[in-house]
Amino acid sequence: MATKPIEIDFFPASDSTLLVRLGSSGSAILKVNEEVLALAHHLQEESSGRILNLHPAYTTLLIRFDPLVTTHVEIEDLVRGRLQEKVEDRIERKQLDVPVCYGGAFGPDLEEVARLTNLTPAQVIDIHCSVQYRVYFLGFTPGFPYLGGMDPRIGVPRLDAPRKAVDAGSVGIADEQTGIYPSASPGGWRLIGRTPLKLFRPDQPEPSLILPGDHLRFRPITVDEYQRAPR
Repeated sequence: MATKPIEIDFFPASDSTLLVRLGSSGSAILKVNEEVLALAHHLQEESSGRILNLHPAYTTLLIRFDPLVTTHVEIEDLVRGRLQEKVEDRIERKQLDVPVCYGGAFGPDLEEVARLTNLTPAQVIDIHCSVQYRVYFLGFTPGFPYLGGMDPRIGVPRLDAPRKAVDAGSVGIADEQTGIYPSASPGGWRLIGRTPLKLFRPDQPEPSLILPGDHLRFRPITVDEYQRAPR
């Protein structure tokens, strides 16, 4: 039986950007995100200078192009052609171990998350560490990974008022998502811990330690282990 082609829609977002949306409201988000990342990977190999940047998300891909070189229609034709090609998936995927010191000064919202979910802080930590997470995309700030697969039992809403400052490495929860702040910034996610890993390294050829398509697991560590961890 032939595979049903994935649905696709195009939206000119500006004079130099095209938003591509894949799938429909009933599509499995994991399958659609795989298509988004594969499309971004293949378009990255476009060497004519038409495409300047690519911004994948859960089910969309924002394409920034040079309007002096190409048009929305030509980029749309290019995308349709790539989607029709049967190209082997060559995205390199990593499995990462992310040590986290939970609670206390590193996770000031852990107690509140436990209260809101009718769990103990230890149970929240156990549940948070029990899942292999998938990195769907990076956003908000450079290197911030949006992770899918979190157990809904520990899902809690964002803070009513965002913090003006969140430390780099902070691990947070927002609704049924979890993520890691790669650098100090404002933020409204509920903070349950912090990792000593440096996620964003602008001086490196690949600045982001974590990339879309990667998988990771959180692992609890003590304050002493956090302090002794290499930076």
